[in-house]
Amino acid sequence: MTQESVPTTEELATAGVRLEIHGALARITLARPERHNAMTGRTWTALAHIGHTLSRSVRIVVIDGAGASFSSGIDLAMFDPAGGLPGEQSLLQRLLSESDDSATHASLDADIASYQAGYRWLRRPDIVSIAAVHGHAIGAGFQLALACDLRILAEDAQLSMREPALGLVPDLTGTKPLVELVGRSRAIELCLTARTISAREAHELRLAELVVPNAELDGAVTDLVDALLATPAGAARATKELLGQAGENSLEEQAAAERAAQIERLQAMAQRLPE
Repeated sequence: MTQESVPTTEELATAGVRLEIHGALARITLARPERHNAMTGRTWTALAHIGHTLSRSVRIVVIDGAGASFSSGIDLAMFDPAGGLPGEQSLLQRLLSESDDSATHASLDADIASYQAGYRWLRRPDIVSIAAVHGHAIGAGFQLALACDLRILAEDAQLSMREPALGLVPDLTGTKPLVELVGRSRAIELCLTARTISAREAHELRLAELVVPNAELDGAVTDLVDALLATPAGAARATKELLGQAGENSLEEQAAAERAAQIERLQAMAQRLPE
C-alpha cells in the first residue's frame, strides 16, 4: 500500500463513487444514478486513487452501477464551452482560454493520463476485476467494463462505443482490449458506427463471459467471486501474470516464463513445509 491516504467516503461521494471492502473483496459502485452514472474527471481520478491505496489483501474488485444503468459514459458537461461542471473548467474552455498551444497540449496530455490511471490498475496481476453490467454501458462506461478482466452482463445490458459519433476517440484504454477481444475489423465497425450491442451479441463477440437475467446478476457475481477466491492467491497472481504476457511472447519465451513461474511456486510451497 502506498503512503497516499485512502479516499474518504465524502471525497468519493463528490466524485460519484462508492467503495465497500469486505475482506478480500472490494466493490466499487458508480453512484450518480440521477445522471445514469455519467462520469467526470473527478470520477476517474477517484478510481485511480482507490487503485493507488487499495489494501494488498484485496484480491477481487467488482465494479457495478447504481440505478438503471452501469454508466452512460462521459458527462458531456466536460465539453461545454459555456460552462462545465461545478469546480471544474470544461476541456473546451481551457482550449479557448489558453494561448500557449504546447503548454495546453502538455496539460491535457497529463490530465488524460491521470484519467486513464483510473482504468489501468484494474489489470494488475494481484487482483481479478469484474464488471457487473446492467442497462447502458456507453463510451467511457463501455471502456470501464473493457478494463476489467471479466464481464458479467444482465440481459438488459446495452454497450456502445459512442466517442467517434461525438467527434472524439476512445481514450480510456478501451481500444486495445476491444481489438484483442473482437478483432480489428469488428472493432472498426463497432466504433465508427457507434451502434448499440445487445447482451446476447456481446456474448457472441466474446465481450462478456456470462449473460444472466437481471434478477440473477448479483448471484452470478457472488458465485464467480467465490470460485476465484478458492484458488490460492499466489497461484492466481502468477497465472494471471503468465496469461497477460502470452499474447506478446513467442512460444519459446512463454515456455521459459512458465518454467520460471513454476519454479517460484514450487519454492514457495517448499518454504511452507515443516522441516
